[in-house]
Amino acid sequence: NSDFGHLKSSDFLTYGIKSLSHDVIPLFKSAIFQLRVTSSEFESFEDVRSLYEGGIKLPTDILSQISPLPALKEIFRTDGENVLQFPPPHVAKVSKSGWMTDEEFAREVIAGVNPNVIRRLQEFPPKSTLDPTLYGDQTSTITKEQLEINMGGVTVEEALSTQRLFILDYQDAFIPYLTRINSLPTAKAYATRTILFLKDDGTLKPLAIELSKPHPDGDNLGPESIVVLPATEGVDSTIWLLAKAHVIVNDSGYHQLVSHWLNTHAVMEPFAIATNRHLSVLHPIYKLLYPHYRDTININGLARQSLINADGIIEKSFLPGKYSIEMSSSVYKNWVFTDQALPADLVKRGLAIEDPSAPHGLRLVIEDYPYAVDGLEIWDAIKTWVHEYVSLYYPTDAAVQQDTELQAWWKEAVEKGHGDLKEKPWWPKMQTTEDLIQSCSIIVWTASALHAAVNFGQYPYGGLILNRPTLARRFIPAEGTPEYDEMVKNPQKAYLRTITPKFETLIDLSVIEILSRHASDEIYLGERETPNWTTDKKALEAFKRFGSKLTGIEGKINARNSDPSLRNRTGPVQLPYTLLHRSSEEGLTFKGIPNSISI
Repeated sequence: NSDFGHLKSSDFLTYGIKSLSHDVIPLFKSAIFQLRVTSSEFESFEDVRSLYEGGIKLPTDILSQISPLPALKEIFRTDGENVLQFPPPHVAKVSKSGWMTDEEFAREVIAGVNPNVIRRLQEFPPKSTLDPTLYGDQTSTITKEQLEINMGGVTVEEALSTQRLFILDYQDAFIPYLTRINSLPTAKAYATRTILFLKDDGTLKPLAIELSKPHPDGDNLGPESIVVLPATEGVDSTIWLLAKAHVIVNDSGYHQLVSHWLNTHAVMEPFAIATNRHLSVLHPIYKLLYPHYRDTININGLARQSLINADGIIEKSFLPGKYSIEMSSSVYKNWVFTDQALPADLVKRGLAIEDPSAPHGLRLVIEDYPYAVDGLEIWDAIKTWVHEYVSLYYPTDAAVQQDTELQAWWKEAVEKGHGDLKEKPWWPKMQTTEDLIQSCSIIVWTASALHAAVNFGQYPYGGLILNRPTLARRFIPAEGTPEYDEMVKNPQKAYLRTITPKFETLIDLSVIEILSRHASDEIYLGERETPNWTTDKKALEAFKRFGSKLTGIEGKINARNSDPSLRNRTGPVQLPYTLLHRSSEEGLTFKGIPNSISI
Protein backbone atom coordinates (compact mmCIF):
# COMPACT_ATOMS: atom_id res chain seq x y z
CA ASN A 1 0.00 0.00 0.00
CA SER A 2 1.83 3.05 -1.29
CA ASP A 3 0.16 5.36 1.23
CA PHE A 4 2.51 4.05 3.89
CA GLY A 5 5.86 3.51 2.24
CA HIS A 6 6.17 0.37 4.36
CA LEU A 7 3.94 -2.67 4.14
CA LYS A 8 3.15 -3.84 7.60
CA SER A 9 0.58 -5.47 9.77
CA SER A 10 -0.84 -2.07 10.69
CA ASP A 11 -2.14 -1.91 7.12
CA PHE A 12 -4.46 -4.73 8.09
CA LEU A 13 -5.83 -2.67 10.95
CA THR A 14 -6.57 0.27 8.67
CA TYR A 15 -8.09 -1.98 5.99
CA GLY A 16 -10.18 -3.41 8.80
CA ILE A 17 -11.60 0.05 9.54
CA LYS A 18 -12.39 0.56 5.85
CA SER A 19 -14.13 -2.77 5.54
CA LEU A 20 -16.17 -2.05 8.68
CA SER A 21 -17.98 0.80 7.00
CA HIS A 22 -18.16 -0.85 3.57
CA ASP A 23 -18.96 -4.47 4.39
CA VAL A 24 -19.47 -5.20 8.05
CA ILE A 25 -22.07 -2.63 9.09
CA PRO A 26 -24.46 -3.55 6.26
CA LEU A 27 -24.10 -7.18 7.37
CA PHE A 28 -24.92 -6.34 11.00
CA LYS A 29 -27.93 -4.47 9.69
CA SER A 30 -29.23 -7.39 7.65
CA ALA A 31 -28.50 -9.91 10.43
CA ILE A 32 -30.55 -7.90 12.95
CA PHE A 33 -33.24 -6.18 10.91
CA GLN A 34 -33.83 -8.35 7.82
CA LEU A 35 -32.80 -11.90 8.68
CA ARG A 36 -33.56 -11.42 12.38
CA VAL A 37 -30.91 -13.97 13.38
CA THR A 38 -30.62 -11.96 16.56
CA SER A 39 -33.08 -9.61 18.26
CA SER A 40 -32.53 -5.86 18.04
CA GLU A 41 -32.35 -5.50 21.83
CA PHE A 42 -30.33 -7.09 24.62
CA GLU A 43 -32.75 -8.63 27.11
CA SER A 44 -30.37 -8.99 30.08
CA PHE A 45 -26.79 -8.34 31.19
CA GLU A 46 -26.13 -12.04 30.50
CA ASP A 47 -27.27 -11.38 26.93
CA VAL A 48 -24.62 -8.63 26.63
CA ARG A 49 -21.92 -10.93 28.02
CA SER A 50 -22.83 -13.57 25.44
CA LEU A 51 -21.18 -11.36 22.80
CA TYR A 52 -17.86 -12.70 24.02
CA GLU A 53 -18.93 -15.80 25.92
CA GLY A 54 -20.76 -17.49 23.06
CA GLY A 55 -21.23 -15.09 20.21
CA ILE A 56 -24.02 -14.44 17.73
CA LYS A 57 -24.58 -17.24 15.22
CA LEU A 58 -24.54 -15.88 11.68
CA PRO A 59 -25.60 -17.60 8.45
CA THR A 60 -22.62 -18.91 6.43
CA ASP A 61 -23.44 -16.78 3.40
CA ILE A 62 -23.16 -13.63 5.54
CA LEU A 63 -19.76 -14.62 6.88
CA SER A 64 -18.40 -15.47 3.44
CA GLN A 65 -18.88 -11.81 2.44
CA ILE A 66 -16.48 -10.56 5.10
CA SER A 67 -12.97 -9.92 3.87
CA PRO A 68 -10.54 -12.41 5.41
CA LEU A 69 -8.52 -9.70 7.15
CA PRO A 70 -6.51 -10.47 10.27
CA ALA A 71 -8.14 -7.51 12.05
CA LEU A 72 -11.60 -8.98 11.52
CA LYS A 73 -10.73 -12.67 11.59
CA GLU A 74 -10.72 -12.73 15.36
CA ILE A 75 -14.20 -11.26 15.60
CA PHE A 76 -15.77 -13.28 12.80
CA ARG A 77 -14.88 -16.89 13.50
CA THR A 78 -15.41 -19.09 10.49
CA ASP A 79 -13.78 -22.17 12.03
CA GLY A 80 -16.98 -24.13 11.51
CA GLU A 81 -18.65 -22.12 14.29
CA ASN A 82 -19.91 -19.30 12.05
CA VAL A 83 -20.22 -16.89 14.94
CA LEU A 84 -19.64 -13.25 15.52
CA GLN A 85 -17.70 -13.31 18.78
CA PHE A 86 -15.83 -10.49 20.47
CA PRO A 87 -12.79 -10.90 22.70
CA PRO A 88 -13.57 -10.55 26.43
CA PRO A 89 -12.96 -6.94 27.52
CA HIS A 90 -10.40 -6.61 30.34
CA VAL A 91 -12.85 -4.80 32.63
CA ALA A 92 -14.99 -7.95 32.87
CA LYS A 93 -12.30 -10.63 32.80
CA VAL A 94 -12.05 -11.03 36.58
CA SER A 95 -15.27 -9.57 37.93
CA LYS A 96 -18.64 -9.66 36.20
CA SER A 97 -20.23 -6.93 38.30
CA GLY A 98 -17.30 -4.78 39.48
CA TRP A 99 -18.21 -2.16 36.84
CA MET A 100 -21.45 -1.45 38.73
CA THR A 101 -19.72 -0.30 41.93
CA ASP A 102 -19.33 3.37 42.81
CA GLU A 103 -15.64 2.79 43.51
CA GLU A 104 -14.99 1.54 39.97
CA PHE A 105 -17.12 4.29 38.41
CA ALA A 106 -15.01 6.88 40.26
CA ARG A 107 -11.70 5.08 39.68
CA GLU A 108 -12.22 5.16 35.93
CA VAL A 109 -12.41 8.96 36.11
CA ILE A 110 -8.69 8.95 37.05
CA ALA A 111 -7.51 5.60 35.66
CA GLY A 112 -9.91 4.94 32.81
CA VAL A 113 -9.76 5.82 29.14
CA ASN A 114 -10.65 9.50 29.72
CA PRO A 115 -8.56 10.44 32.77
CA ASN A 116 -7.95 14.12 32.10
CA VAL A 117 -11.34 15.81 32.42
CA ILE A 118 -11.84 15.71 36.20
CA ARG A 119 -11.24 19.05 37.96
CA ARG A 120 -10.90 20.03 41.59
CA LEU A 121 -13.98 21.86 42.83
CA GLN A 122 -12.90 25.33 43.98
CA GLU A 123 -16.27 27.00 44.53
CA PHE A 124 -19.72 25.84 45.52
CA PRO A 125 -22.17 25.55 43.88
CA PRO A 126 -20.44 24.84 40.53
CA LYS A 127 -21.07 27.59 37.97
CA SER A 128 -21.25 27.71 34.20
CA THR A 129 -19.37 29.75 31.60
CA LEU A 130 -22.31 29.70 29.16
CA ASP A 131 -23.91 33.01 28.17
CA PRO A 132 -27.00 33.46 30.42
CA THR A 133 -28.83 35.47 27.73
CA LEU A 134 -28.75 32.34 25.55
CA TYR A 135 -28.90 29.58 28.16
CA GLY A 136 -30.35 31.10 31.33
CA ASP A 137 -28.84 30.37 34.73
CA GLN A 138 -26.81 27.16 34.44
CA THR A 139 -25.52 27.23 38.03
CA SER A 140 -25.70 23.80 39.62
CA THR A 141 -28.77 22.99 41.73
CA ILE A 142 -26.89 20.49 43.92
CA THR A 143 -27.09 21.50 47.61
CA LYS A 144 -24.52 21.14 50.39
CA GLU A 145 -27.04 19.08 52.36
CA GLN A 146 -27.28 16.54 49.53
CA LEU A 147 -23.50 16.13 49.39
CA GLU A 148 -22.95 15.99 53.15
CA ILE A 149 -25.19 12.90 53.51
CA ASN A 150 -22.28 10.82 52.18
CA MET A 151 -19.28 12.80 53.47
CA GLY A 152 -18.87 11.05 56.81
CA GLY A 153 -19.25 14.16 58.96
CA VAL A 154 -17.03 16.44 56.84
CA THR A 155 -18.72 19.66 55.69
CA VAL A 156 -18.58 21.02 52.14
CA GLU A 157 -16.58 24.04 53.39
CA GLU A 158 -14.01 21.79 55.08
CA ALA A 159 -13.77 19.54 52.01
CA LEU A 160 -13.25 22.52 49.69
CA SER A 161 -10.49 23.96 51.86
CA THR A 162 -8.75 20.59 52.26
CA GLN A 163 -8.99 19.94 48.48
CA ARG A 164 -11.20 16.87 48.71
CA LEU A 165 -14.04 17.72 46.30
CA PHE A 166 -13.83 17.12 42.55
CA ILE A 167 -16.16 17.48 39.60
CA LEU A 168 -16.68 15.79 36.27
CA ASP A 169 -18.55 18.60 34.54
CA TYR A 170 -20.18 18.13 31.13
CA GLN A 171 -22.78 20.89 31.55
CA ASP A 172 -21.22 23.48 29.27
CA ALA A 173 -20.03 21.03 26.60
CA PHE A 174 -23.48 19.50 26.05
CA ILE A 175 -26.18 22.04 26.98
CA PRO A 176 -25.75 24.11 23.77
CA TYR A 177 -26.43 20.98 21.68
CA LEU A 178 -29.02 19.12 23.73
CA THR A 179 -32.16 20.67 22.24
CA ARG A 180 -30.90 19.61 18.81
CA ILE A 181 -29.52 16.22 19.93
CA ASN A 182 -32.79 15.35 21.68
CA SER A 183 -34.81 16.22 18.57
CA LEU A 184 -33.05 13.33 16.79
CA PRO A 185 -35.33 10.26 16.53
CA THR A 186 -34.13 8.14 19.48
CA ALA A 187 -31.96 10.45 21.58
CA LYS A 188 -32.99 11.41 25.10
CA ALA A 189 -29.90 12.71 26.80
CA TYR A 190 -28.89 14.92 29.69
CA ALA A 191 -25.92 17.15 30.36
CA THR A 192 -24.32 15.90 33.57
CA ARG A 193 -22.30 17.06 36.55
CA THR A 194 -20.81 14.55 38.97
CA ILE A 195 -19.36 15.56 42.33
CA LEU A 196 -16.70 13.26 43.81
CA PHE A 197 -15.17 13.14 47.29
CA LEU A 198 -11.61 12.06 48.12
CA LYS A 199 -11.92 9.52 50.94
CA ASP A 200 -9.37 8.84 53.68
CA ASP A 201 -8.32 5.62 51.91
CA GLY A 202 -7.28 7.61 48.81
CA THR A 203 -10.19 6.48 46.62
CA LEU A 204 -12.90 8.69 45.15
CA LYS A 205 -16.57 8.37 45.98
CA PRO A 206 -19.36 9.87 43.86
CA LEU A 207 -21.63 12.04 46.05
CA ALA A 208 -24.25 13.31 43.61
CA ILE A 209 -25.09 13.40 39.92
CA GLU A 210 -26.98 16.33 38.41
CA LEU A 211 -28.88 15.58 35.21
CA SER A 212 -29.95 18.65 33.20
CA LYS A 213 -31.87 19.20 30.00
CA PRO A 214 -32.90 22.45 28.33
CA HIS A 215 -36.27 23.99 29.18
CA PRO A 216 -38.89 22.79 26.66
CA ASP A 217 -39.97 26.40 25.98
CA GLY A 218 -36.47 27.58 25.11
CA ASP A 219 -32.79 27.19 26.00
CA ASN A 220 -32.76 30.74 27.40
CA LEU A 221 -35.07 29.73 30.26
CA GLY A 222 -32.29 27.70 31.90
CA PRO A 223 -32.18 23.95 32.42
CA GLU A 224 -34.57 21.55 34.07
CA SER A 225 -32.38 19.60 36.48
CA ILE A 226 -32.70 16.64 38.80
CA VAL A 227 -30.14 15.55 41.37
CA VAL A 228 -29.64 11.83 42.00
CA LEU A 229 -27.91 10.53 45.11
CA PRO A 230 -26.12 7.20 45.66
CA ALA A 231 -28.37 4.28 46.64
CA THR A 232 -27.77 0.58 47.03
CA GLU A 233 -31.26 -0.87 47.28
CA GLY A 234 -34.59 -0.99 45.50
CA VAL A 235 -35.70 1.30 42.72
CA ASP A 236 -33.38 4.08 43.97
CA SER A 237 -30.35 1.91 43.23
CA THR A 238 -31.60 1.43 39.66
CA ILE A 239 -32.12 5.18 39.26
CA TRP A 240 -28.57 5.75 40.57
CA LEU A 241 -27.16 3.19 38.10
CA LEU A 242 -29.05 4.94 35.29
CA ALA A 243 -27.71 8.33 36.41
CA LYS A 244 -24.15 6.94 36.25
CA ALA A 245 -24.90 5.62 32.74
CA HIS A 246 -26.00 9.10 31.64
CA VAL A 247 -22.70 10.49 32.95
CA ILE A 248 -20.74 7.91 30.95
CA VAL A 249 -22.75 8.66 27.79
CA ASN A 250 -21.51 12.26 28.11
CA ASP A 251 -18.04 11.03 28.98
CA SER A 252 -17.74 8.59 26.09
CA GLY A 253 -18.91 11.14 23.49
CA TYR A 254 -16.58 13.80 24.88
CA HIS A 255 -13.77 11.28 25.10
CA GLN A 256 -14.08 10.22 21.47
CA LEU A 257 -14.55 13.68 19.95
CA VAL A 258 -12.41 15.86 22.21
CA SER A 259 -9.94 13.87 24.32
CA HIS A 260 -9.16 11.51 21.44
CA TRP A 261 -9.93 13.01 18.00
CA LEU A 262 -9.36 16.71 18.73
CA ASN A 263 -6.66 16.71 21.41
CA THR A 264 -4.41 14.12 19.77
CA HIS A 265 -5.22 13.25 16.12
CA ALA A 266 -6.38 16.66 14.90
CA VAL A 267 -3.96 18.97 16.70
CA MET A 268 -0.90 16.92 15.62
CA GLU A 269 -1.63 17.20 11.92
CA PRO A 270 -0.49 20.82 11.42
CA PHE A 271 2.85 20.05 13.10
CA ALA A 272 3.37 17.01 10.87
CA ILE A 273 2.61 19.03 7.73
CA ALA A 274 4.74 22.02 8.72
CA THR A 275 7.68 19.76 9.66
CA ASN A 276 7.61 18.06 6.26
CA ARG A 277 7.27 21.36 4.42
CA HIS A 278 9.92 23.42 6.18
CA LEU A 279 12.55 21.26 7.83
CA SER A 280 15.15 19.50 5.70
CA VAL A 281 15.45 15.78 6.42
CA LEU A 282 18.95 16.58 7.71
CA HIS A 283 17.67 19.17 10.19
CA PRO A 284 18.16 18.02 13.81
CA ILE A 285 14.59 18.97 14.78
CA TYR A 286 13.25 17.02 11.78
CA LYS A 287 15.20 14.00 12.98
CA LEU A 288 13.84 14.48 16.51
CA LEU A 289 10.17 14.79 15.54
CA TYR A 290 9.86 12.68 12.40
CA PRO A 291 9.13 9.32 14.15
CA HIS A 292 6.28 10.94 16.08
CA TYR A 293 4.30 11.62 12.89
CA ARG A 294 4.47 8.09 11.46
CA ASP A 295 1.15 7.23 9.71
CA THR A 296 -0.75 10.09 11.39
CA ILE A 297 -1.80 11.88 8.21
CA ASN A 298 -2.81 8.52 6.78
CA ILE A 299 -4.93 7.43 9.73
CA ASN A 300 -6.54 10.89 9.95
CA GLY A 301 -7.51 10.71 6.29
CA LEU A 302 -9.01 7.31 6.92
CA ALA A 303 -10.89 8.62 9.97
CA ARG A 304 -12.40 11.46 7.92
CA GLN A 305 -13.42 8.94 5.28
CA SER A 306 -14.73 6.10 7.44
CA LEU A 307 -15.13 7.13 11.08
CA ILE A 308 -16.03 10.80 11.64
CA ASN A 309 -17.62 11.32 8.22
CA ALA A 310 -21.24 12.47 7.97
CA ASP A 311 -23.60 9.67 8.97
CA GLY A 312 -20.51 7.55 9.62
CA ILE A 313 -19.54 5.20 12.41
CA ILE A 314 -18.96 7.82 15.13
CA GLU A 315 -22.15 9.76 14.34
CA LYS A 316 -24.14 6.50 14.39
CA SER A 317 -22.78 5.17 17.65
CA PHE A 318 -22.01 8.18 19.91
CA LEU A 319 -24.36 10.66 21.56
CA PRO A 320 -23.67 13.94 19.74
CA GLY A 321 -24.69 12.29 16.46
CA LYS A 322 -24.58 14.67 13.52
CA TYR A 323 -23.41 17.52 15.79
CA SER A 324 -20.23 15.61 16.66
CA ILE A 325 -17.72 17.55 14.59
CA GLU A 326 -19.37 20.88 15.31
CA MET A 327 -19.00 20.09 18.98
CA SER A 328 -15.32 19.17 18.79
CA SER A 329 -14.64 22.27 16.68
CA SER A 330 -16.25 24.52 19.26
CA VAL A 331 -14.18 22.97 22.06
CA TYR A 332 -11.03 23.65 19.96
CA LYS A 333 -11.64 27.39 20.46
CA ASN A 334 -10.51 26.84 24.08
CA TRP A 335 -7.55 24.56 23.23
CA VAL A 336 -4.22 25.91 24.51
CA PHE A 337 -0.96 24.45 23.14
CA THR A 338 1.10 25.12 26.27
CA ASP A 339 -1.54 23.47 28.51
CA GLN A 340 -0.97 20.18 26.68
CA ALA A 341 2.17 19.70 28.77
CA LEU A 342 1.05 17.30 31.50
CA PRO A 343 2.28 19.43 34.45
CA ALA A 344 0.44 22.50 33.10
CA ASP A 345 -2.70 20.45 32.48
CA LEU A 346 -2.73 19.07 36.03
CA VAL A 347 -2.21 22.53 37.55
CA LYS A 348 -4.92 24.04 35.35
CA ARG A 349 -7.45 21.42 36.46
CA GLY A 350 -6.50 21.93 40.13
CA LEU A 351 -5.20 18.34 40.39
CA ALA A 352 -1.65 19.43 41.20
CA ILE A 353 -0.08 22.29 43.14
CA GLU A 354 3.34 23.63 42.18
CA ASP A 355 5.79 22.61 44.92
CA PRO A 356 9.57 22.72 44.32
CA SER A 357 10.18 20.15 47.08
CA ALA A 358 7.92 17.50 45.49
CA PRO A 359 8.91 15.06 42.72
CA HIS A 360 8.58 16.71 39.27
CA GLY A 361 7.99 20.01 41.13
CA LEU A 362 4.33 19.13 41.65
CA ARG A 363 2.27 17.86 44.55
CA LEU A 364 -0.65 15.75 43.36
CA VAL A 365 -3.91 16.54 45.15
CA ILE A 366 -5.03 12.92 44.58
CA GLU A 367 -1.81 11.08 45.43
CA ASP A 368 -2.93 7.81 43.85
CA TYR A 369 -3.93 9.24 40.43
CA PRO A 370 -2.61 6.51 38.12
CA TYR A 371 -2.64 8.50 34.87
CA ALA A 372 -0.89 11.48 36.48
CA VAL A 373 1.65 9.49 38.51
CA ASP A 374 2.78 7.38 35.54
CA GLY A 375 2.33 10.27 33.12
CA LEU A 376 4.61 12.65 35.03
CA GLU A 377 7.42 10.11 34.89
CA ILE A 378 6.99 9.69 31.13
CA TRP A 379 6.68 13.48 30.68
CA ASP A 380 9.93 14.02 32.60
CA ALA A 381 11.73 11.36 30.57
CA ILE A 382 10.58 12.99 27.30
CA LYS A 383 11.49 16.48 28.49
CA THR A 384 14.97 15.37 29.64
CA TRP A 385 15.65 13.59 26.35
CA VAL A 386 14.44 16.56 24.26
CA HIS A 387 16.51 18.92 26.43
CA GLU A 388 19.68 16.86 26.03
CA TYR A 389 19.16 16.49 22.28
CA VAL A 390 18.22 20.11 21.52
CA SER A 391 21.15 21.41 23.62
CA LEU A 392 23.59 19.62 21.30
CA TYR A 393 22.54 21.83 18.38
CA TYR A 394 21.25 24.99 20.05
CA PRO A 395 23.73 26.05 22.73
CA THR A 396 22.21 29.57 22.91
CA ASP A 397 18.93 31.41 22.36
CA ALA A 398 20.60 33.17 19.42
CA ALA A 399 21.04 29.81 17.70
CA VAL A 400 17.25 29.30 17.85
CA GLN A 401 16.53 32.85 16.61
CA GLN A 402 18.98 32.61 13.69
CA ASP A 403 17.77 29.24 12.35
CA THR A 404 15.65 30.40 9.40
CA GLU A 405 14.27 26.90 8.65
CA LEU A 406 13.18 26.48 12.25
CA GLN A 407 11.52 29.91 12.31
CA ALA A 408 9.66 29.21 9.06
CA TRP A 409 8.52 25.86 10.46
CA TRP A 410 7.12 27.36 13.64
CA LYS A 411 5.49 30.31 11.85
CA GLU A 412 3.60 27.96 9.54
CA ALA A 413 2.61 25.50 12.29
CA VAL A 414 1.10 28.35 14.32
CA GLU A 415 -0.22 30.79 11.70
CA LYS A 416 -1.46 28.36 9.05
CA GLY A 417 -1.75 25.02 10.83
CA HIS A 418 -3.51 26.42 13.89
CA GLY A 419 -4.74 29.50 12.03
CA ASP A 420 -7.95 29.94 14.04
CA LEU A 421 -5.83 30.43 17.17
CA LYS A 422 -2.84 32.24 15.66
CA GLU A 423 -3.44 35.48 17.59
CA LYS A 424 -3.42 33.77 20.99
CA PRO A 425 -0.83 35.20 23.39
CA TRP A 426 0.09 31.79 24.82
CA TRP A 427 1.96 30.49 21.77
CA PRO A 428 5.69 30.08 22.46
CA LYS A 429 7.53 32.79 20.48
CA MET A 430 10.34 30.38 19.52
CA GLN A 431 13.00 32.85 20.63
CA THR A 432 14.71 30.73 23.29
CA THR A 433 16.05 27.20 23.70
CA GLU A 434 13.40 26.69 26.40
CA ASP A 435 10.65 27.59 23.86
CA LEU A 436 12.06 24.99 21.49
CA ILE A 437 12.50 22.29 24.15
CA GLN A 438 9.02 22.78 25.65
CA SER A 439 7.31 22.89 22.24
CA CYS A 440 9.04 19.74 20.98
CA SER A 441 8.31 17.97 24.29
CA ILE A 442 4.59 18.78 23.94
CA ILE A 443 4.56 17.44 20.37
CA VAL A 444 6.31 14.20 21.40
CA TRP A 445 4.08 13.78 24.50
CA THR A 446 0.85 14.35 22.53
CA ALA A 447 1.78 11.91 19.75
CA SER A 448 2.97 9.20 22.12
CA ALA A 449 1.83 9.05 25.74
CA LEU A 450 -1.29 11.25 25.59
CA HIS A 451 -2.68 9.35 22.62
CA ALA A 452 -1.81 5.98 24.19
CA ALA A 453 -3.56 6.94 27.44
CA VAL A 454 -6.83 7.85 25.69
CA ASN A 455 -6.75 5.21 22.95
CA PHE A 456 -5.56 1.76 24.00
CA GLY A 457 -8.01 1.43 26.90
CA GLN A 458 -11.03 1.86 24.65
CA TYR A 459 -11.87 -1.81 24.20
CA PRO A 460 -10.55 -2.97 27.60
CA TYR A 461 -13.00 -0.57 29.34
CA GLY A 462 -15.60 0.11 26.64
CA GLY A 463 -15.86 -3.39 25.16
CA LEU A 464 -18.41 -3.99 27.92
CA ILE A 465 -21.15 -1.64 26.68
CA LEU A 466 -22.73 -1.78 30.16
CA ASN A 467 -19.61 -0.08 31.56
CA ARG A 468 -19.21 2.61 28.87
CA PRO A 469 -22.54 3.18 27.10
CA THR A 470 -22.35 5.59 24.15
CA LEU A 471 -26.02 6.52 23.59
CA ALA A 472 -28.94 7.59 25.78
CA ARG A 473 -32.46 6.98 24.54
CA ARG A 474 -34.59 7.33 27.64
CA PHE A 475 -34.76 9.89 30.44
CA ILE A 476 -35.05 8.72 34.07
CA PRO A 477 -38.66 7.49 34.19
CA ALA A 478 -41.19 9.43 36.27
CA GLU A 479 -43.30 7.61 38.86
CA GLY A 480 -46.61 6.39 37.52
CA THR A 481 -45.31 5.65 34.00
CA PRO A 482 -44.99 2.16 32.41
CA GLU A 483 -41.22 2.77 32.16
CA TYR A 484 -41.07 3.36 35.92
CA ASP A 485 -42.91 0.11 36.61
CA GLU A 486 -40.55 -1.73 34.26
CA MET A 487 -37.63 -0.24 36.17
CA VAL A 488 -39.04 -1.65 39.42
CA LYS A 489 -39.79 -5.08 37.95
CA ASN A 490 -36.85 -5.54 35.58
CA PRO A 491 -33.93 -3.19 36.37
CA GLN A 492 -31.62 -4.79 33.78
CA LYS A 493 -34.12 -4.31 30.99
CA ALA A 494 -34.71 -0.70 32.04
CA TYR A 495 -30.93 -0.11 31.92
CA LEU A 496 -30.56 -1.76 28.50
CA ARG A 497 -33.49 0.22 27.05
CA THR A 498 -31.77 3.42 28.21
CA ILE A 499 -28.30 2.79 26.74
CA THR A 500 -26.83 1.89 23.33
CA PRO A 501 -29.03 -0.64 21.44
CA LYS A 502 -27.61 -3.86 19.99
CA PHE A 503 -26.92 -2.71 16.40
CA GLU A 504 -25.01 0.38 17.55
CA THR A 505 -23.23 -1.70 20.21
CA LEU A 506 -21.93 -4.06 17.51
CA ILE A 507 -20.64 -1.07 15.49
CA ASP A 508 -19.04 0.54 18.54
CA LEU A 509 -17.36 -2.67 19.70
CA SER A 510 -16.03 -3.53 16.22
CA VAL A 511 -14.41 -0.10 15.90
CA ILE A 512 -12.88 0.19 19.36
CA GLU A 513 -11.68 -3.42 19.12
CA ILE A 514 -9.56 -2.46 16.09
CA LEU A 515 -8.51 0.92 17.52
CA SER A 516 -7.26 -0.67 20.75
CA ARG A 517 -4.82 -3.03 18.98
CA HIS A 518 -1.10 -2.76 18.36
CA ALA A 519 0.28 -3.88 15.02
CA SER A 520 3.14 -6.40 15.09
CA ASP A 521 5.51 -3.81 13.62
CA GLU A 522 4.58 -1.00 16.01
CA ILE A 523 7.50 1.19 17.06
CA TYR A 524 7.34 2.26 20.70
CA LEU A 525 8.59 5.34 22.53
CA GLY A 526 12.37 5.15 22.98
CA GLU A 527 12.79 3.08 19.82
CA ARG A 528 13.62 4.13 16.23
CA GLU A 529 12.98 2.44 12.89
CA THR A 530 16.73 2.34 12.22
CA PRO A 531 19.55 2.37 14.77
CA ASN A 532 21.60 4.79 12.64
CA TRP A 533 19.01 7.56 12.40
CA THR A 534 21.77 10.05 13.20
CA THR A 535 25.54 9.94 12.97
CA ASP A 536 25.85 12.08 16.09
CA LYS A 537 27.29 9.92 18.86
CA LYS A 538 26.19 12.25 21.67
CA ALA A 539 22.62 12.20 20.37
CA LEU A 540 22.65 8.40 20.22
CA GLU A 541 23.94 8.21 23.81
CA ALA A 542 21.20 10.56 25.02
CA PHE A 543 18.61 8.48 23.16
CA LYS A 544 19.93 5.33 24.80
CA ARG A 545 19.56 6.98 28.23
CA PHE A 546 15.96 7.87 27.30
CA GLY A 547 15.25 4.22 26.43
CA SER A 548 16.67 2.85 29.65
CA LYS A 549 14.79 5.46 31.69
CA LEU A 550 11.55 4.31 30.03
CA THR A 551 12.37 0.68 30.83
CA GLY A 552 12.93 1.71 34.46
CA ILE A 553 9.53 3.41 34.52
CA GLU A 554 7.90 0.14 33.37
CA GLY A 555 9.30 -1.55 36.46
CA LYS A 556 7.98 1.22 38.71
CA ILE A 557 4.52 0.95 37.12
CA ASN A 558 4.46 -2.81 37.75
CA ALA A 559 5.55 -2.24 41.35
CA ARG A 560 2.79 0.34 41.94
CA ASN A 561 0.24 -2.03 40.44
CA SER A 562 1.13 -4.70 42.96
CA ASP A 563 1.02 -2.32 45.95
CA PRO A 564 -2.32 -3.04 47.70
CA SER A 565 -2.29 0.33 49.48
CA LEU A 566 -2.72 2.07 46.09
CA ARG A 567 -6.39 1.22 45.67
CA ASN A 568 -6.91 3.14 42.42
CA ARG A 569 -4.31 1.10 40.52
CA THR A 570 -6.51 -1.98 40.05
CA GLY A 571 -9.90 -1.34 41.66
CA PRO A 572 -12.91 -3.64 42.11
CA VAL A 573 -12.49 -5.01 38.56
CA GLN A 574 -8.88 -5.99 39.40
CA LEU A 575 -7.49 -4.46 36.21
CA PRO A 576 -3.98 -3.05 36.82
CA TYR A 577 -3.44 0.36 35.16
CA THR A 578 -0.84 -0.25 32.45
CA LEU A 579 -1.79 2.22 29.70
CA LEU A 580 1.48 4.14 30.20
CA HIS A 581 3.63 1.00 30.29
CA ARG A 582 5.89 1.79 27.35
CA SER A 583 6.39 -1.61 25.68
CA SER A 584 3.79 -4.09 24.50
CA GLU A 585 3.23 -7.23 22.50
CA GLU A 586 0.97 -6.99 19.45
CA GLY A 587 -2.80 -7.15 19.80
CA LEU A 588 -5.25 -6.05 22.53
CA THR A 589 -2.90 -5.56 25.47
CA PHE A 590 -4.08 -2.53 27.50
CA LYS A 591 -0.52 -1.16 27.39
CA GLY A 592 2.17 0.16 25.06
CA ILE A 593 3.12 3.73 24.05
CA PRO A 594 3.73 3.92 20.29
CA ASN A 595 5.89 6.78 19.01
CA SER A 596 3.07 8.15 16.92
CA ILE A 597 -0.67 8.27 16.37
CA SER A 598 -0.87 5.44 13.87
CA ILE A 599 -4.31 3.98 14.68
